[in-house]
Amino acid sequence: FKLALSQGDGEPANVIIKDYQIDPIKGRLLHADLLRLSMTTMTRVSVSVEPIGEPPGVKTDGGILELQLREIEVECLPGDIPEQLTVDVSHLQIGDHVTVADLVYDREKVKLLVDENQIVAGVLAPRMIEEVAPAVAVVEGEPGATAAEPEVIKKGKADEE
Repeated sequence: FKLALSQGDGEPANVIIKDYQIDPIKGRLLHADLLRLSMTTMTRVSVSVEPIGEPPGVKTDGGILELQLREIEVECLPGDIPEQLTVDVSHLQIGDHVTVADLVYDREKVKLLVDENQIVAGVLAPRMIEEVAPAVAVVEGEPGATAAEPEVIKKGKADEE
């Protein structure tokens, strides 16, 4: 972003948004914290991870795609900061996963600050919910018949004899 600063010499400066606040009712920007950047100094930022494609393990087998890393911290020059890091998940079956090494980015300009063997996304097997059939009591001598309701014994004074 380029912004004309009101302090100093008034020259436009390269900045990055560090934090911001949005009005929860109207959705307007209330406040933003900006950091001035040097275009020749390496900087660290978090970049979002976006899966591309639909895994066959989800589409046909009913699995669940789970993203374990939604953002990854990178180090690069401000002009080389990627909008997002992408990972192809279109080949994943149930039990398969992709790691940081499978991410698509410019490896000459961007350095990832996480372990390459860390899992980014995987396809999990669906959880099966067992349905318990209602219990049916059978009365002796009558096949297929259900038991009568239990007898209710009332509490109270005992009848005098």
